[in-house]
Order: sequence, then structure tokens, then C-alpha cells
Amino acid sequence: MTDGPRSGCPINAAIEVVGDRWTLLVLRDVMFGDRRHFRQLQSLSEEGIASNILADRLRTLVEAGLLTRDDAGRGRRAAYSLTEPAIQLVPLLAHLGAWGLRHRPTTPELRVRAELLEAGGPELWQEFMAELRERHLGVPRPDTGRPTATERLAAAYAEAVAAARNDG
Repeated sequence: MTDGPRSGCPINAAIEVVGDRWTLLVLRDVMFGDRRHFRQLQSLSEEGIASNILADRLRTLVEAGLLTRDDAGRGRRAAYSLTEPAIQLVPLLAHLGAWGLRHRPTTPELRVRAELLEAGGPELWQEFMAELRERHLGVPRPDTGRPTATERLAAAYAEAVAAARNDG
């Protein structure tokens, strides 16, 4: 990681942190998959990230202030948590997913969350961000009296996976 961006352009400054082929996928897995440990991130990666690449991306994300690393002590697994700047990437990931839905080939079970995020729009994104703040930062969220955004995303994914199994 360099001391500063190559230029004063905000897009460049953001791309220098999240613009490689793995960083946003690691953040996606922490956000949407609640994968907080190295082995979970590696073994459950749909894209098959190599351990050296994952270790590098996690180190870079911690240095960039998008993740924190909680060392649990000798013999215990370190846990990674999102920071507020990382949580604020939810709308970007929702837009990126919506673009992918329209312009790239996808599978039904892996596209369903992007469809739900697109349909739910900013209201759903804000609910999800509040849940992430509670889980990763300890900030209490208001109870809306309905299923959480996480529950709705997980249910849609489970339904799509079950449908794919029934079709196969």
C-alpha cells in the first residue's frame, strides 16, 4: 500500500483500495456471507481464492481501514470485522450487482440476492447496513417488527438453491 493515491481523483483513490479482482469479493463474503475467519473465507469462496491472495487482501483491507482484525489469542482464529467505511460500500455493491444482472451471465442461485437488493433499493440497503453496524460495530439497530434484511436475503438464496436442486 502506498502512502497516498496516484492522483487527487476520488475515483482513483477508491479504485486503488478496492479495484483489484479479489478485494470486493472478500468484502462481499464478509458482508453477505458473514464469513469472518480466514478458513471460512477461503473454503467457502465461490470463486476459489488462493490462500496467499486472501491473506494479502485481508492485510490490505485492514491497512486501508475497511476491516479490523481481532486476534483471539494463541491457538484461536482471528476474526475480521467490517468498519463503517466498508459498510458504506453496500450501495456500491448493490449497484455493481444490478449492473452484473443486466450485462453479464449469472446463475439463478447467485443472482437472487442482487435482484432482491436492486428491488429493495435504498431502504433495504439502509436496513442491511444497520444490521452490519450492529453485528460488526456493536451499534444497536431499531427493531422494525419484520424479518431482517439478512433474513430476507438468506431466505431468497435458500429458495433459489432449493429450486436449482429440484431442477437438476
